[in-house]
Amino acid sequence: MALAYHNYEDLPKGLEILHLEYFEEAVNYLLDHPQVKGPGVGLLGTSKGGELCLSMASFLKGITASVIINGSVANVGGTLHYKDEILPPLGLDLNRMRVTKDGLADILDVLNSPLEGADQKSFIPVERAESAFLFLVGLDDHNWKSEFYANEASKRLQAHGREQPQIICYPMAGHYIEPPYFPMCQASLHTLVGGPVIWGGEPRAHAMAQVDAWKQLQTFFHKHLGGEKLGGLS
Repeated sequence: MALAYHNYEDLPKGLEILHLEYFEEAVNYLLDHPQVKGPGVGLLGTSKGGELCLSMASFLKGITASVIINGSVANVGGTLHYKDEILPPLGLDLNRMRVTKDGLADILDVLNSPLEGADQKSFIPVERAESAFLFLVGLDDHNWKSEFYANEASKRLQAHGREQPQIICYPMAGHYIEPPYFPMCQASLHTLVGGPVIWGGEPRAHAMAQVDAWKQLQTFFHKHLGGEKLGGLS
């Protein structure tokens, strides 16, 4: 099940405010589906979708396994609501944006650290999660600091007695690690930035990462889910 969550039909156009109850409804729909054996479902998300999967696993019940592909450990881009809890968006400074010789934005350093000051309130409470986690990380990701986020999620989980997540890093792979043989997306329009940005990655290394990541995530889901169904976000 691929779940749209903005800019589609009657959904909100932007990401300024998201309500996790909408995602909870999708989880419950799958859990109640006659072809889903349960007792839980799996999540697969990339970029903002990976961040939302992390939030879903942290706040919602019924999540057994989650694959986070170059996702953030903090809430980014808008306010996330769930019942009486609110995660504010991580702060940013566009003055830290660089421009390449080709006129493309490099936004790697734009976001604040979720470990400092008021931005700590944006850190997703991963310690609440009951899910197993697999983080797939492109080490040349120029959207944000995916390796740092994965490691901080791991530290938080272990500090609260949770199982250490699996983290697989791919040298010279960029932000959009997609299914095998998809062409590498080196740069494109970033909806939040409002202009073209670079995503990072070296074509051959990125292609190899996509082949391996596909195998790794299937192995992970088969281990933790068996025949259960997955939900996907991007």
